[in-house]
Amino acid sequence: MLKIYHNPRCAKSRKGLEYLSSRGIEFEVKNYMKEGLRADEVREIFLKSNIKPSQLARTQDDYYKMYLKGKNFSDDEWVQIYVDNPAILQRPIVVGRYKAVLAIPPENMDVLFK
Repeated sequence: MLKIYHNPRCAKSRKGLEYLSSRGIEFEVKNYMKEGLRADEVREIFLKSNIKPSQLARTQDDYYKMYLKGKNFSDDEWVQIYVDNPAILQRPIVVGRYKAVLAIPPENMDVLFK
């Protein structure tokens, strides 16, 4: 089953949720802003998406600009950064059995349906 990391306040995240719903695909919603992120979830996203941890950060976020911009962090440090500050994680992220994608645009999810 797919899992979407969703922030209800984000228009892009809502579009991703609508895209999944319109396809009749079974999925789980993780409201990570309310429920938080666990380190194992963040590691799974990194591993399955094949995206560098730094590339999943919302660079327009004030926290990012103030504390992270221009600095280098290890993957483990990025895991802790996202656990401590889930708002800086790009969304929506959709995780499948073998792959994960940043669903901007929502059509990026199509690779998970094959």
